[in-house]
Amino acid sequence: MRSTRSTPAAIPAGALAAGPQPTLSAPGGLLLRAWEPSDAAVFLAAYQDPEIQHWHTRQPASEDQVLQWFEQYRQAWAQETGASWAVTRGGGAVLGRIAMGSMNLDDGAAGCAYWVLPAARGAGVASRALTALSVWALGEAGFHRLHLDHSTRNQASCRVAGKSGFLLEGTQRSAAIHSDGRHDMHLHARIRGDE
Repeated sequence: MRSTRSTPAAIPAGALAAGPQPTLSAPGGLLLRAWEPSDAAVFLAAYQDPEIQHWHTRQPASEDQVLQWFEQYRQAWAQETGASWAVTRGGGAVLGRIAMGSMNLDDGAAGCAYWVLPAARGAGVASRALTALSVWALGEAGFHRLHLDHSTRNQASCRVAGKSGFLLEGTQRSAAIHSDGRHDMHLHARIRGDE
């Protein structure tokens, strides 16, 4: 027997998966699009970067595994549990990744994550992509709250969150394992109506 909710879902089931994962534009000629099989080599190469390896402990081991991840991303969109975009220059060269996960349609909440390739760092790519994703998610998609966390030692990620309107809500003590052990994590969030 299914339980019933006392409040309506923030986003009706099926509302997102009724269409394809959207392509989103961001200032400076950035385009966020679904991953394509031809992106597998650059995606795998990204995880050879020491910074990405340090902050992202789950890493693909081969292009075949990357393609499996891309398929998981497609399935997550269809199941309305997550979405992952290639951050590109006008739809071509991949500059980074941005994703939503832990999508809770009942509460209208989701988590965000991102990385940027070394050659694209320091140019505002991550903050522009995160802002564009947030505008879509908190607007057209119907989410109410987006959150992200990062190591308190990852100052670059903290700057991206702040520039993208994600307010620091607190510190989660010893919340995640990185390559050099446990880290405290900053929790940031942006809600609908935030400037």
